[in-house]
Amino acid sequence: MKKDIDWSSLGFGYIKTDYRYVSNYKNGKWDDGVLTTDETVTLNESAGVLQYAQTCFEGLKAYRTVDGRVVCFRPDMNAKRMYDTAQRLEMAPFPEDRFIDAVEKVVKANLDYVPPYGSGATLYLRPYMFGSNAVIGVKPATEFQFRIFATPVGPYFKGGAKPISLRVPDFDRAAPRGTGHVKAGLNYAMSLHAIVDAHNQGFNENIYLDSATRTKVEETGGANIIFVTKDNKIVTPKSNTILPSITRRSLMYVAEKYLGLKAEEREIYMTEVSEFKECALCGTAAVLSPVGRIVDHGKEILFPSGMEKMGEITQKLYDTLTGIQMGRIDAPDGWLREIARNTVTV
Repeated sequence: MKKDIDWSSLGFGYIKTDYRYVSNYKNGKWDDGVLTTDETVTLNESAGVLQYAQTCFEGLKAYRTVDGRVVCFRPDMNAKRMYDTAQRLEMAPFPEDRFIDAVEKVVKANLDYVPPYGSGATLYLRPYMFGSNAVIGVKPATEFQFRIFATPVGPYFKGGAKPISLRVPDFDRAAPRGTGHVKAGLNYAMSLHAIVDAHNQGFNENIYLDSATRTKVEETGGANIIFVTKDNKIVTPKSNTILPSITRRSLMYVAEKYLGLKAEEREIYMTEVSEFKECALCGTAAVLSPVGRIVDHGKEILFPSGMEKMGEITQKLYDTLTGIQMGRIDAPDGWLREIARNTVTV
């Protein structure tokens, strides 16, 4: 059924769709899981997620390609990352094959909400899980709920991707042996004050340094970072306290295999950032967000790519990866999970 949605005017926000997936873990096993039309979650007042923030999440998208297929981009990577996160948080991991099956079920059940090809909009999927039974002592929950909902979203940037401004804050994002490498809800909770403070100071985001020495670049509150050197090498920070972004790993592959560029993951010191010619944030929502400047306690770094548009190499990376996602460019084997084909654009 055609949905009465103005796809071109969608923002990046929540819109209720018809179905979502729910599975519960109890007595040592996950149940079969169901699709439901009920978007509410009912919990005990002492549920582990409410008392001790025992929760994690993922984010991925379904796209309508140029040839009419509906696909998801590398859902196996999200499944693996959520499995790893659950283990770190002492949660019952949701099986990776069932994760992918649940993604397919949710997309198929909400096909009419997958925006048309060329609209700039996509269907965003949010898998998440949390401790659901009553816990009062500081210990892991023994029962969990896994859910996926879907919502159509517009492009992260309206009117094009204008370069943004970052600041180096006085806050730390993750401890050296903490949870920075997993997608735990608590990582994002602690970043909220810092991002509000950044916005109040006129910046779009924070660029965090390593907590141990505060000399090396790590990531922002919600995205990995890539830099481009003057000789067009792609460089990204290497650290065991940053989240392994699926978009970033895909971009590094695209740089080498599609664009013939050198790509390197290594420690990057803040003192060398001024030597790069381009900078961008990467993640599921926007793919690439160009950065025009970084301010480190009054010291301003302006990238040669400027504050008006994406740098040349960043634009090539963006065009190539989105071309793969939308079916305009042949994808590496296994990158696109086909959900449906010969679909009618709604």
